[in-house]
Amino acid sequence: MQTFWTGCGHQLLTRNERGWVSATPDYWRLWLQRPELALVAESCKAEKRLHAALMDAPHMQVTPADYKYFKDDDVRENYKLFLRFRDDVESAGSLEAAYMAWMLSGHVQLPPLFIDLVVQAMVCNVLKGVDDAWVWRAAELLFRRQRITIEGGRVLSGDSETLDTLQATGGLGEMGRLLMEGGATLKAVDVKVLHPDNANRYFAQREGLGRYAFLLDMTHELQNELPHGLILKMVNAHSGLKALAAVLTRWVQHFMGTSVQIEPVQKVDDPAWRWHVGLDATATALLNDLYQGQELTAQRQQQLVSLFKLRFDNPQDMRADVQGKPVYLGLAMNEQGLLKLKPQNLLLNLPFSRPA
Repeated sequence: MQTFWTGCGHQLLTRNERGWVSATPDYWRLWLQRPELALVAESCKAEKRLHAALMDAPHMQVTPADYKYFKDDDVRENYKLFLRFRDDVESAGSLEAAYMAWMLSGHVQLPPLFIDLVVQAMVCNVLKGVDDAWVWRAAELLFRRQRITIEGGRVLSGDSETLDTLQATGGLGEMGRLLMEGGATLKAVDVKVLHPDNANRYFAQREGLGRYAFLLDMTHELQNELPHGLILKMVNAHSGLKALAAVLTRWVQHFMGTSVQIEPVQKVDDPAWRWHVGLDATATALLNDLYQGQELTAQRQQQLVSLFKLRFDNPQDMRADVQGKPVYLGLAMNEQGLLKLKPQNLLLNLPFSRPA
């Protein structure tokens, strides 16, 4: 497996015959070293005792008596969540099976951070053998919230947490934050758009501050103004939308064993429109209104980042009442320009002939 994003622990997982990934003792040890569970100077004796026992035997059975005397209530709750998470994954047999069980339950009782780290690890498995920087950058949308900006007619997607941190610290970490709080003016951080000239640097910065500091160009077409007032429209050769479509195609194949083709489109011009799936909460609402014939305000239209057309390679894999029909997907930002893609929507809401 690739060594990208080692913080999610994908390198500590094993692949079963189906190609899904199962946890190892070292995977659970990595979780025990995360900030939510790692020992600190204030850790009490009961916490140190349980932490040491779990590091030695990550699969050991833990009872309420083992954390009853923790002095910190938040730490106790963190351990309870971790143990529930660990037991769910072990009982399911793989991260993928546990993830499907959580999503199908309709009521996920784990923090979003847990789910995002699981998705990140599974994405590493889904993209095994892929060496395209745009595909890996697009895959970040499945587990990292994005901030969408429009600059010069280009739609750019950036990691919202990273952008907020860089803005607050000038890219200088805690020292930069202190300087800015003291009134110092710091030079603006230059966040680069992923480009052939820096694709290798993207791969080299999978860890550290720069690991999510590349913007993804999600523009459908690029316009080039020529002399004499002519405008040339060109398909974006390194489109983040195409890369995202490739990720989502693999995602469906990996979980459902169903081959599909996904391509970005600029509009839905289909009188036989029968099925759609929003890839996020905003897109779901937009597509529902469009399907019902409601007119969208200009502001809501501008929230739509892209549409996609999905086709099943084998129509028999679809529900009988929509066999052979395309499925339209939507991707949108909210009013604050934020986008949080929900990859489970493809697994739960596509018209499969058999249940997920």
